[in-house]
Amino acid sequence: MTRRRWIADEVSGNHAALTGDHARHLAQVLRARVGAEFDISIGTEVRRGKVISLHPERVEFELGEVIPVPPAAQITVALSIFKFDRMEWAIEKATELGVSQIVPVVAARSESHLASASHKRVERWRRIAKQAAEQSRRVLAPDVTNPVKLNELLSMSAHLRIVLSESEDKLMLKDALPAQSQSLLLAFGPEGGWKEQELAAFREYTWISASLGNTILRAETAVVAAIAIVSSLLDR
Repeated sequence: MTRRRWIADEVSGNHAALTGDHARHLAQVLRARVGAEFDISIGTEVRRGKVISLHPERVEFELGEVIPVPPAAQITVALSIFKFDRMEWAIEKATELGVSQIVPVVAARSESHLASASHKRVERWRRIAKQAAEQSRRVLAPDVTNPVKLNELLSMSAHLRIVLSESEDKLMLKDALPAQSQSLLLAFGPEGGWKEQELAAFREYTWISASLGNTILRAETAVVAAIAIVSSLLDR
């Protein structure tokens, strides 16, 4: 049976710990016992951990052997802010699919009340990402940044930068990817898509424009489809 994986809140030498709500879930909801073994991610690697102390606010592990983990492609997704319930779903699924960073973006068509409230949602988005990372047995949760404006996104660096656009009719996403890429940055527009001025700004900053096809997808559907495409190609 596959051992459940946890991302440690604290690490010291050959010991690690879960704290707060993290610990309560393991101790009270899952009813773990002293001596139980789990995979524990300590940031740089995953190790087998045995529970040596268990309390509602703190669970401590003794760390053992290193668990081999295959390398993953470095994929950053920039999500223009859209309805929070759907955005949370997109963050969860993007995490499960292995992205390394999630950047919320205030786009021209992001609803103003959502954009203004987005800074207060970041901690919740980070919790969602951490829970999804553990469920999908990742080494680390993706870094969920504070919301940025378009001009900040435009200057972000990556080996390959692609903006997904409904108006692109020449280049498909699968054809925009090279045989290898050290890092990839994908930008997704909000509900209603990017404005033409925004697409012009992407072109000015030498981003590549690519399409997912003729079908108009919801923002969260486009996120999952694009990540699945690039992950399969880059893993190959």
